[in-house]
Amino acid sequence: MRASLEKRPGEVAAMFDAIAHRYDLTNDVISLGQDRRWRTATVEAVGARPGEVVLDLAAGTGTSSEPFDAAGVHVVPCDFSVGMLAVGKRRRPDLAFTAGDATRLPFADGSFDAVTISFGLRNVVDTRAALAEMLRVTRPGGRLVVTEFSRPTDLVFRTVYTEYLMRALPAVARAVSRDPDAYVYLAESIRSWPDQGDFAALMAGAGWSRVAYRNLSGGIVAMHRGVRPGHDPRTRG
Repeated sequence: MRASLEKRPGEVAAMFDAIAHRYDLTNDVISLGQDRRWRTATVEAVGARPGEVVLDLAAGTGTSSEPFDAAGVHVVPCDFSVGMLAVGKRRRPDLAFTAGDATRLPFADGSFDAVTISFGLRNVVDTRAALAEMLRVTRPGGRLVVTEFSRPTDLVFRTVYTEYLMRALPAVARAVSRDPDAYVYLAESIRSWPDQGDFAALMAGAGWSRVAYRNLSGGIVAMHRGVRPGHDPRTRG
């Protein structure tokens, strides 16, 4: 099935439920294996230390959560697709998979040392509300890392990339996925997402401080970072 760019939560969740079983494989093929590099860069940017608590939003099957767990970090994979969570839970029953809507997170204020979301925020119905919720559940002084598709910085490459998204990506998805129409939506959602500067402004407007971004793969992906303002009561001084 194919969701619309209105991003109705039930519709988008059902779409991800339908592609859950082959989602990780399809992403690997479509990105030519670069998705692994992007996720590694995200983990490094979060910089979580053993004993810290990290919320991994849009975690899907938990692929993005596993590096945190391997580093001794307490990670909570959260997603609104029950189908994705079910696939992940079967594979990694030890992880604390949690169903949740990014605009209404089921966690108390200041629960996490860091929050991260990779390739999922553009599928949320209200970006500003989600950024505000992430701020709420992050402790003062805690950080946010958002990794998302963005705009290639080179104009010629941007044109080639856009053609790939709208023409080649659905064709590749058709070869490896049972639901290629879902990838037409995903391509459209990438095209409609704000560019690097506009998204940085959205983060700042939601209350995040020290907002900065780093381009990956020539701007195909941008990794934005921010800090929740305020003093962490757990530290001295």
